[in-house]
Amino acid sequence: MPQSAAPTLALSIAFVLLWNSGFIGAEYGLDFSGPLTLLSWRYLALGALLLGWMVWRSRPLWPGAAAAWQAGWTGALAHAGWLGFALGAIAAEVPAGIVALIVATQPLLTGALSGPVTGEGTSLRQWCGLLIGFAGVSIAVMARLQADDAAPLWGYLLPLGSVAAITVASLAQRLSTTAGAALPMDTLLLYQSVASALVLLPLALLLEGFSTEWTPVYIAALAWVTVPVSLGAYALMWMLIARTDATRVASLFYFGPPVTMLMAWLAFGDILRITDVIALAVTAVGIVLVQWRKRANVPGAA
Repeated sequence: MPQSAAPTLALSIAFVLLWNSGFIGAEYGLDFSGPLTLLSWRYLALGALLLGWMVWRSRPLWPGAAAAWQAGWTGALAHAGWLGFALGAIAAEVPAGIVALIVATQPLLTGALSGPVTGEGTSLRQWCGLLIGFAGVSIAVMARLQADDAAPLWGYLLPLGSVAAITVASLAQRLSTTAGAALPMDTLLLYQSVASALVLLPLALLLEGFSTEWTPVYIAALAWVTVPVSLGAYALMWMLIARTDATRVASLFYFGPPVTMLMAWLAFGDILRITDVIALAVTAVGIVLVQWRKRANVPGAA
């Protein structure tokens, strides 16, 4: 395998663990504020931290209008769009399992668009892996799914917004990276945070009154989803997109439902079912097929 395989594997594992821990942190925080309010505080805090860091390090704050705009709109999609649509669907009483299942189509959409958009096609082996990974997610979700007709039809369309948002942002960032136009990570995340806060804050004020109960648990949850998740996990995602194609990175999202269920078992004592373990194993097989690279000296290596 290429020399970068081991570091990429370590980055991937760290990304999966940090990314999915965000759902656990959010579950603690949502007892004390609405979802849009929690997200607004999250990105206001992250923006302030990054701005303080850059001033302290005497880093240039203005990357130019074109670069700032690129970082802003991709960040608004990847952060505010991805999370806002998903949480909005849950708030509209769409069962969380349905939301997870719809969002899990994102790697399939990325695989379909990666070739036309970035020129990095998806091989037959990768398509098999994507389908197996989706089957693993389906096992985890369907075993826990309960019928619920309370949600309006439009609520079921909101998770598609999450899928579209993260797919467009990932492909755009991959294009920017391969073109050599990517910003330094701190600058990129600063403008993404500011853009996300600008999108989320008016909605939080309008729909939730920005009501917040400042308890120690809420502060700890906010700190976790701000630094390890919004800073750490997103930085890892953009680093992975810089190192490998968008389809391989997108496949890691398949770990979401089974890993989150495992974390919920550890954090909250939720029941861990045998189907969760099976789902994790099936998902892992699919992701290995997507991630696997032939040796560089083999003609036609993927």
